Amino acid sequence: MSRWPAIVYHHYSPDQELTVQQSTEDHVTRSIEIFIRLALIIALVVWCFQILQPFITTIVWGMIIAIALQPPFNWMLARMGYRYGLTAALLTVIAMAALLTPAIELSAAMVQSASALTESIRDGSYEVPPAPMRVREWPFIGEQVHGGWSLASDNLQAALQQYSPQLRKAASWTLSAAAGAGLGLLQFAISIIVAGFFLAYSRNSAEFARRLGRRLAGETGEKYAALASSTVTSVAQGVLGVAFIQALLAGIGFVVMDIPGAGVWTLVVLILGIVQVSPGLIIIPTVIYVFTTASTPVAIAYLIWGLAVGLVDNILKPILLGRGVPVPMAVIFLGAIGGFITTGFVGLFVGAVVMVMGYDLFMLWMKSGETSDAIAATPEQE
Repeated sequence: MSRWPAIVYHHYSPDQELTVQQSTEDHVTRSIEIFIRLALIIALVVWCFQILQPFITTIVWGMIIAIALQPPFNWMLARMGYRYGLTAALLTVIAMAALLTPAIELSAAMVQSASALTESIRDGSYEVPPAPMRVREWPFIGEQVHGGWSLASDNLQAALQQYSPQLRKAASWTLSAAAGAGLGLLQFAISIIVAGFFLAYSRNSAEFARRLGRRLAGETGEKYAALASSTVTSVAQGVLGVAFIQALLAGIGFVVMDIPGAGVWTLVVLILGIVQVSPGLIIIPTVIYVFTTASTPVAIAYLIWGLAVGLVDNILKPILLGRGVPVPMAVIFLGAIGGFITTGFVGLFVGAVVMVMGYDLFMLWMKSGETSDAIAATPEQE
């Protein structure tokens, strides 16, 4: 026998060769058609994304605000005879008023104060009070602060000349920050209007979310749609709600103690609370200011108030954050903070939703593995 493998030759008849060639051409034609269709679909999706890209952030914010306003919307809806459009319009007006009224008043007060300060400096009527001697005792910066304060008290024009580069930088930063805050406020106002449309069609929106969830995740899709909604509500209560309460309490203290620029510092405390930074960064300097300008008992009372404001989130956050969501509060908190660091304010909500869904899927995978192990360990019955 030959040690070489036999070579088998297949001979096709002309009809068979024609059939094979036709089948090959059909496969190539179908592949080209599939490729063209996929390319057209991808091009259409990319085109739609490019068209909607300027509005994506506003739409996402509108969805978040609509979900956060769902509880008061349902309460008003029942008392207005389930007229969805009218209830949504009324709630939108209330939300716009709650947003724009303090912002307009704060802006007007800042402009008026800046104009009055500028005019008084020009005509020489503005006087800086003498620096208290206890300022020198401040650690690290006491001497510098006391020297600059004393110079401004003795000769304000000379102080302005000496510190003009720092003042220009501070003014430039303030103007850019004010412009950014104005654009953010405008975007938020538009998002509230978008949220009103979502609330007006909340039944259709809820049905669309359920159908999309079923389409993407089958039987568990509705569960994840509800989980995302409850997570957004939880973050709105636990992060934004607590930040608003802290800012309100801090603002009351600023106004009672007559802190200069109380409205501005209250707004800064609100922003710090949203980004999960302690309001102590603002409260501690105001406590130092009160100790240098007010009596000791009043300053001690304000110190106690400031400590209470700084610690209130440790009490309220465990109560509000994670309520109604069957996952640990730490998962939501890490998702919110990580999302904010990576994608900004929207990430507070998007990051929390992603983390909650990831945690739920991970726990589902763990339980399915335990179930499989238990079935494998069960002895077979004879």
